[in-house]
Formats: sequence, structure tokens, C-alpha cells
Amino acid sequence: MSAIDLHARASSDFETKLERTRTLLQQVAGEYAPVLPNGAALVSQASSLGAEDMVISHLINSLGLAIGIFVLDTGKLHAETLQLLAQFKADSKAPVEVYTPVAEAVVQFVQREGDDAMYKSIELRKACCHLRKMEPLERALAGKKAWITGLRREQSGARADVPLVDTSDAKRLKFNPLAEWTWGDVWHYIKTFAVVYNPLHDQFYPSIGCAPCTRAISLGEDFRAGRWWWEDESAKECGLHVKQDSLKSEVTA
Repeated sequence: MSAIDLHARASSDFETKLERTRTLLQQVAGEYAPVLPNGAALVSQASSLGAEDMVISHLINSLGLAIGIFVLDTGKLHAETLQLLAQFKADSKAPVEVYTPVAEAVVQFVQREGDDAMYKSIELRKACCHLRKMEPLERALAGKKAWITGLRREQSGARADVPLVDTSDAKRLKFNPLAEWTWGDVWHYIKTFAVVYNPLHDQFYPSIGCAPCTRAISLGEDFRAGRWWWEDESAKECGLHVKQDSLKSEVTA
């Protein structure tokens, strides 16, 4: 059974939420329209190529919005994710930029700590996340006034209060256009508009990150149970979504 067959169930107010999402994205594109000579967008979507992000990218492309898209290729992504990335780059009307870690820094880290460092301690796992995700993210967001994510309130208890517009970072706004969508809404959209998605979703991977740090989940497990599953729940974060006004961190794609 595919992820579409399993999950595509629109909520009763799906059309209202979809229209609200479209309106928000159009407003964001208008407010942060390119003003630089090179035409670079002042707002970008951070895409992990997960189901939510593929929906947002489809909306950006179908609405013809001046919003850039970037993907962090950590060097540890699944083969399925890399294949999707290649197809996505070829098909997207919006520009897609791929950011990778600093090669020498990764080589030195692996030589020093081993290729399986993420399993040895929380500190080493976070150090790996910093090299492969946080530093490239800083480069991806340089000069941006805002960014767009696929965070949803339903994803976990820690995200239950995710706003449509997050103003906690003084540097730039964060827009979460799917904040109020359900998992069923996401897959209903994918089914309705024939959105291409990562085949790992069909193998019970609701949340997909680096290959060593992601596994399939079983029936009844939490949505994000497959991410860093060997760690205590309170330690699960990589830093991509840290509220600037608190020390609380959230896990991301």
C-alpha cells in the first residue's frame, strides 16, 4: 500500500486551509520580491524533499512565485532522496540551490571521530549535524530576509504551537504555510495534484533525514520516532529550528 493510499484523507476544512496557504505564499513573494541586480530572491524555501516540502515547492511553482528553493545535501542522504533531488532540480521552474558541507571539515571529523560518530554520543551527533546541516544552512540563508519551512503543528508535541509566521528571530522571519495542515491534508494534496514524492514514504518513513539517523516506524509509533531513535526524546534536535527567544530546540526534516 502506498503512502497516498494509507494517508490521503482531507480534513473538512482543507479547501479553506489550502486557500490560506496560497494567500500567505503570494503575500510573502510580493513582500520579498527580488530587488538585487542578479534577481536573487530575498526569501527561500528550505526543502528536505519530504512530503510537506514537496507540497510547498509545488505551490511555489504552480503559482509562479519569485521564491527560491534550497536543499541541504549533507553527504549522508538516502539514494532515494538523491534521485528525487535530481528529478526535482530538472523539473522545478523556481531556482533550486544545493548546499553541501565544507568537504575538508567533514574529512577531518570522520578521520578523528569515525564514520559512525553520531552513534557514540549526543555531543558527537550534534557536531556532525553542525558540520553537515547547520553550517550549510547559514550559507543558504545569508542575505535572506525570510525563509519558508514545512513545519506542522501535528508533527510532534514540541511543534503544537508552530505559528504561520514566526517572528522569534530578529534576523529574519520564518513562514510555516502548512502549520495547520494534517498529515492527511498533505497526502490529499499530493494525490490531487500528482506531486512527486520520496518513495521512502511508501516504506513507512514519514520523516526523512540522513540515512544513518533515520529508520522506518511501526504502526502506533510517534511521527518522528524514526529520527535519532537511539537518543532520549529530550535530546532530539539538530539546531535547524531554534527559537531565538528561548533555549528550546525543535527537530527538523
